Amino acid sequence: MYDTVIIGAGVVGCAIARELSRYRGSVCVVEREEDVCCGTSKANSAIIHAGFDALPGSQKARMNVRGNQMMDALARDLDFPFQRDGSLVVCTKDQDPALLQELLGRGSKNGVPDLRILNRDELLALEPNLAEAVSCALFAPTGGIVCPFLMTIAMAENASANGAVFRFNAQVGHVERREEGYRISVSFPDGKSEEIEARAVINAAGVFADTIHNMVSSQPLSITPRRGQYFLLDKSAGSHVRHTIFQLPGKLGKGVLVTPTVHGNLLVGPTAENIEDREGTNTTAEGLDSLAPTAARSVRNLPLRQVITSFAGLRAHEAGDDFILGEAADAPHFYDAAGIESPGLTAAPAIGEYLAHRIASDLNLSPDPSFCGTRKGF
Repeated sequence: MYDTVIIGAGVVGCAIARELSRYRGSVCVVEREEDVCCGTSKANSAIIHAGFDALPGSQKARMNVRGNQMMDALARDLDFPFQRDGSLVVCTKDQDPALLQELLGRGSKNGVPDLRILNRDELLALEPNLAEAVSCALFAPTGGIVCPFLMTIAMAENASANGAVFRFNAQVGHVERREEGYRISVSFPDGKSEEIEARAVINAAGVFADTIHNMVSSQPLSITPRRGQYFLLDKSAGSHVRHTIFQLPGKLGKGVLVTPTVHGNLLVGPTAENIEDREGTNTTAEGLDSLAPTAARSVRNLPLRQVITSFAGLRAHEAGDDFILGEAADAPHFYDAAGIESPGLTAAPAIGEYLAHRIASDLNLSPDPSFCGTRKGF
């Protein structure tokens, strides 16, 4: 019997595990893959968002801004690469610059500091390779870039050092509500199975979060996998831009971005398409062919001959377009961290902090004075 079982060892599950390891209580993380960071967390834009895009008052807005604020100390304490490169949302001559004013207003309401709109001359001083059609942009100096692998690994290792247990290759088959908590049935590749009991369950299962939620709740949750495809360019192309370059957001997200990475490469993407296959991380010719002309709207002369790989990742989109965080209404001590799409990477530390505090209070877990919040990377 564990106090808490977390289903999913992506960046959100590992953030929750680290925050829960601050308390006197047993924590087990159950992951269907062979390691942490094998789902959505490994295939994304690696962006730390400033927080100007999410609707004021939403969970996305609150968690984005708080997660951004936490990132400097977290990267220092856990020793993973993070840079505040700043971000630009560009507006072209055929677009309405009033949309930038709308983003500026949202960001101000969300508490994002130092936002301002720059004209073309100011932009070219920052980014000489912006497209000819770019007329102005919203500048957010608190935007950043991170390594999602090393960030997730760092939080997992720190959680483990503070007593959290990780079970890999453990496929959850069923979650059963019982009088004293929950029983989680898991199976392993060698054919063996096991039952794990917990006082509380945290559902951080990414694109499978609705499947887990619907095992215990009569109030259904629905997740749509949204595929994003990317190009990764060689380090010789890494200085083509110095900031993260966004396009004005549309119905399916923030458009195709161009950004440096913390390792010195250049990243271009993602596309956005809703699919049915929850394992559909394959790239497509149609998707990849669309990246170059779309990215060219914001950045000129992209050296796409220096593409070294392409990849695709899935985002867990929920119809309400917000994070689902907290206890299920009809399942006591069953907590969701569902619908975690962009800005989920940024928000992960704040989601961990929020849910761990809530769960510790509900389960009467006291702070552990032996908790060590630092870790040295390899």
